[in-house]
Order: sequence, then C-alpha cells, then structure tokens
Amino acid sequence: MARRSSILIAAAVILAIALVVAAFVALRMNSETPADAGGGAAPEMEHIHGIGVDPADGAVYAGTHYGLFRIADGRATRVSQVQDYMGFTVAGPGDFLASGHPGEGQGGPGSVGLIESTDGGETWETLSLSGEADFHALEYRHDRVYGLNSMTGQLLTSTDKQTWEPLGQEEIADFAVSPEDPDVLVATTEQGLTRSADGGATFELVASAPVMVFVSWADDGTLAGVTPDGVVYTAEDPDGEWAERARLDGQPEALTIDSATEIYAAANATVLASTDGGATFTPMLDQ
Repeated sequence: MARRSSILIAAAVILAIALVVAAFVALRMNSETPADAGGGAAPEMEHIHGIGVDPADGAVYAGTHYGLFRIADGRATRVSQVQDYMGFTVAGPGDFLASGHPGEGQGGPGSVGLIESTDGGETWETLSLSGEADFHALEYRHDRVYGLNSMTGQLLTSTDKQTWEPLGQEEIADFAVSPEDPDVLVATTEQGLTRSADGGATFELVASAPVMVFVSWADDGTLAGVTPDGVVYTAEDPDGEWAERARLDGQPEALTIDSATEIYAAANATVLASTDGGATFTPMLDQ
C-alpha cells in the first residue's frame, strides 16, 4: 500500500509539472497584440519575452509586450516603438533580431515575421515571413538564425535571414544552440529537456536534466535553465550533471546566460542579474 501511494504521489507531481510546462507553451503560442502604453506614460515592462546582452557595451535589453527596453543604472528605458516583441535575440554589436506583433495603429499583418535593428533597437526593418511567422524563440549563432514559429510549431533556420529551411516540429517552449556545433540543440518540452544532434530534425530526452521551461547556452559552453517554479540550474554539458542554483522570486518569463558567471532572468515583470553563476540573483531595477 505504501509503495502504491508513493507511485501515485510521484505520478501526481509529474502531471502537475507537465501541466505547468504546457501552460507556458500555450502562453508562448498565443499572444494578443498590445495596446499603446500611452504617450508620455511611464514605460511598462510587462510580459518579458526575451533578454539579450549587447557585446558593444555589455548593456542588457529586454523584449516585452510594450517594446524593447534598455536596462542600465537601475532604470528601464524604452528604446523602440511600442509593439509586442515575442521573440528577441542579439545577433551582434547593436544588431538585434526580433519577432512578434505590431503595436496599435501600426497596420500590417498581425505577425511581423523576422525584423532586424542595426542601431540598438531604435529602428527596425522587416526581413522576411511577415504575416507568416511569429517567432516566440530566436537565436543567432554560426552565422544563421534559428526560430521557433508559434504559428506552425515548426523550428526553422536561415543563413541569409530571407529564405528558411524547415527543421523538426516538436512541442517546444524554448531552445538553445551549441556554441561549438550548429547541429546540436537543446529544447524544453513537457516531458523534459531534449537534445538534437541533427540540426533540430529529431530530439531525444535528456534523462539527467530537470523539467525546464527556458534554456540558454553561453559562448563558453555553460548552460542554464529554469524550471516552471523558478529554480535555476546550470550544467557544463546537456547530458551531464545539472546543478541546482537559486530560486527566482516569481514565475519565470525569460532567461539568458552570457558566461559561466553571468546569468540574466526575468520574473514578475523585472529583470534579475547573477554574477556568481546563478547562486544569487539581484533585481536590476530600482524599486
């Protein structure tokens, strides 16, 4: 009887985690077009969908429901027009890639496809897939773009930001690309972390990793991920040991790792920074 009770409890825990991850997948798959925050109103950092670090000056940027924000000196300054950045990544110094929905009164299709800014987020140009793709996860690595199109659930890649090659189609919440091999990816799913060695065509479950909703891979090879309840983990290899770090104060919204020591996360509409490998996190915004 005791063994049966333990099995039932374990099954309930697994089901609860799966439901939370499924909710995150649904949240990233469905987003309404935002209304303008209002002229002259204080910028609102609601629904943070992506965090990136500009190598030009080390500044941290957050793509949100109401535009792109630069975070410095305890303040968040909106640097872009008001629109919904569902996917955001840094491609190079001052060079950003994003996706999402237009803001109020901007017109055009409901999804902007892939857009790019080469002036630190102030102005944007549509590159491809306008009206056809809403990338909820984006990454630029190995001179190519990887994107998860929420409209189809398909993982795509492009070497010229114009033409796209379809990869696999899995129920993924987030993904990251190896800094050493363009064909090695990890992705978060309801079942747990998965790994691909064929460019994202197929994925296999990583048994050693916890169930996570966001994952990121630094240039130095360190990985970081966060669970549905906000516990941060790090690893030196996706198939290796994942070490438990700090717990975020709130529901996780985004995560990026810049190095083995430097990790950024979003929770409760604010960005948190760690300079000790995830052992502790400090809010970047003054309260």
